Amino acid sequence: MLNLFTLRRLPWVSDGQEKVELSAAELESLRSELSDLEEREAYLKAQLEHVDEVLRSARLSGYLFIRSRWAALPGEPPPLDDAEVDDWLPRFVVLQGACLFFYLLSTDLSPQDSTLLADIVELGSLPSYTREFDETHHCFYILTRQGLRFECSSTSKTQVDSWLSVLQLDSRSEPEERLPNGSSDGATVN
Repeated sequence: MLNLFTLRRLPWVSDGQEKVELSAAELESLRSELSDLEEREAYLKAQLEHVDEVLRSARLSGYLFIRSRWAALPGEPPPLDDAEVDDWLPRFVVLQGACLFFYLLSTDLSPQDSTLLADIVELGSLPSYTREFDETHHCFYILTRQGLRFECSSTSKTQVDSWLSVLQLDSRSEPEERLPNGSSDGATVN
């Protein structure tokens, strides 16, 4: 246990009888290290508080494997079949309020990407696939009105089913855009 508190270049003395003399450079180095450690501690506390806040206010959160695709624009050739390309990346996904956030890690302070639930035009299941080590991944997709398609997967069918049911419920319950006459524009989520 005492080794945890031993500063580099300084022996731990338990009886307090020995004096350690430091040069000005060594003292400044120790002060700098202490300052760096305090800064790191403050950063880690901020991360922890952020994760705590996100998890408390999130409707659903967890790690999913994600890949994104853009829909072909009019006049473009259809996208190539890239089923053999393994470009699934683990992301920490958070459903919070009316937005879906994609973080690289659960401890990140800001998301890498996000989409509004109101922008989701289609949700659905995708066929399962098998990755290395014979892990079966269950999949679903989220299509936005901008043409961005998020493909999501997990080894847990229960997790995929939870995401699908919550997203379908939440994206349907989003208030529809109202026209000046009070009628809706008729947009629906499948």
